[in-house]
Amino acid sequence: MKQIMKYTFKNVMILGLGCLLGFTSCSDSWLNTDSTQTAGGDVIFSTTDNAKLVINGICRTMVQQHAYYGQNFNGEGTMKLLYGEYPGQDFNFPYMAPGWSPLMNNQSTITQSSSSIYDSYPWYYYYLIIGNANAVINRIDKAEGSQEEKDFLKAEALTFRAYSFFRLAELYCEPWARSNDGATDGVVLRIKEVAEAGEETDLKLSTLAETYKQVYDDLDEALRLYEVSGLTRDDIYWDATSNISFPDAPVAHAIYARAALTRQDYAVAKEHAALARANFPLMDTNTYYSGFCTPSSEWIWGVYNDASETIWYYGWQLFMACNGYYAQQNINVCINRDLVESFADSDIRKGLFLTESTFLPEDGSKTFLDVVSTESRNANKFNSTAEGKAASAKANKYVKETVASATSQAYAYASLKFQATAQPAVGCQPIFRASEMLLIEAEANYYLSSDPTAAQNSLVELNKNSGRDPQYTCTATGEDLLKEIKKYRRLELWGEGFSWYDCKRWGDPVVRNSFKEGGNYSSYISGTFGFKDSNYVSEFWKWILPNRESDYNSAIEMK
Repeated sequence: MKQIMKYTFKNVMILGLGCLLGFTSCSDSWLNTDSTQTAGGDVIFSTTDNAKLVINGICRTMVQQHAYYGQNFNGEGTMKLLYGEYPGQDFNFPYMAPGWSPLMNNQSTITQSSSSIYDSYPWYYYYLIIGNANAVINRIDKAEGSQEEKDFLKAEALTFRAYSFFRLAELYCEPWARSNDGATDGVVLRIKEVAEAGEETDLKLSTLAETYKQVYDDLDEALRLYEVSGLTRDDIYWDATSNISFPDAPVAHAIYARAALTRQDYAVAKEHAALARANFPLMDTNTYYSGFCTPSSEWIWGVYNDASETIWYYGWQLFMACNGYYAQQNINVCINRDLVESFADSDIRKGLFLTESTFLPEDGSKTFLDVVSTESRNANKFNSTAEGKAASAKANKYVKETVASATSQAYAYASLKFQATAQPAVGCQPIFRASEMLLIEAEANYYLSSDPTAAQNSLVELNKNSGRDPQYTCTATGEDLLKEIKKYRRLELWGEGFSWYDCKRWGDPVVRNSFKEGGNYSSYISGTFGFKDSNYVSEFWKWILPNRESDYNSAIEMK
């Protein structure tokens, strides 16, 4: 089915949906969608089998290179890397830092440039998903097929739409804590297929409260339809190679949990997090070391990619995989030294990074600064001194003992967490894992009760009971307990696209210590970001509305 779906969807996009909300050359106005108003558009949705191909196409959009934007723009991988990790506090890409520092530092020249491709890409990408989802929602009721299938497919489309509205709000809106209970600007709530919207294509910005209400409403209706359908994604996509990319009820619960946490709606977040992870046991230690490139027991939702569907040098694993193309060129992504060295060596997650215990002599005769370079794109790279060469040799002995498929790593604090299943950049990516849901429960429990027991128990379940750190205990209370939750969230979810988004909703500055300060960030990207003299810097946290919206939407007034 996968091969058939892949081929057919290419034609589906050309015939009916390719220009739905894309910024392409198919029209002078990106909202002109003549192709969906033709008979061809009706044919696409004439049966539920055809509609499944559209859902499959939305899934493929999430791991597809969007050519107008260039090499780095490939759906969820881009949203993780460029927008979640680059400007966050724990990701370090020394080789890229000199050239990419404006984006890594979220400088106003990037975030406030409405004509920039970096500003418009998330808007384009998520409204592309929304537009295709709206077409399913609008047309599926008239398709031939069982009512159960129609209900399930509509639920999937609603799930996609809710996720996309939420992600747009994360980027283009103020954090909830600074929104005056949601009174600040939200996003444009396009909930009709453009072919049916008439003059309603010109829409003003909603409030942030209205945006979250739409997310909740879509998820409530999706969950109702999943339930009345009586079906699962195993039933609908039984012959797909993998169904990890298709939404279902647990995915809707997971989106609900993350959105509610971001909205500081802690009771709702806790409820849905528990429901989302109910049938997704945490992975064991061996699986944790298997590369996060194929779905495991705890993956609730992810993007699917294999060698038959490779996007070559545009994939997320190109940069992130310890056996990927960049790693083969001795270019590595690294973790924040301050963060990872704060964990006990008994924690298996620490073992997926080249920390000091993996490259320094046991006798303590050498320090971190003795064996690495501290300048430019070579920052963190093992230097050419005898000490540096010895450190590199020790580190790479550890690499081969730990992850057999990994190439030699040239940088201290390099990541071994992610692998590619084929070259140069093939592999799946997690979007939601049960681990995140447990962390949501821990944080929600912290805010919901002065009794620390429930939050502590969530951390124990994640860290000790799972085997991630058999020696873990949690006795922290008060503010120290919140710091503990944040700390383990930062390590557990490292590299998966959370860092900047978390700092934004927490109201925490992004702090990257320089080598002189005991950290491992070069002068290009070290410092404190998001706050200046303790004052909130909105330009670091809120991307400006792109002119690809405002130029064609007369209801938008740029401020």
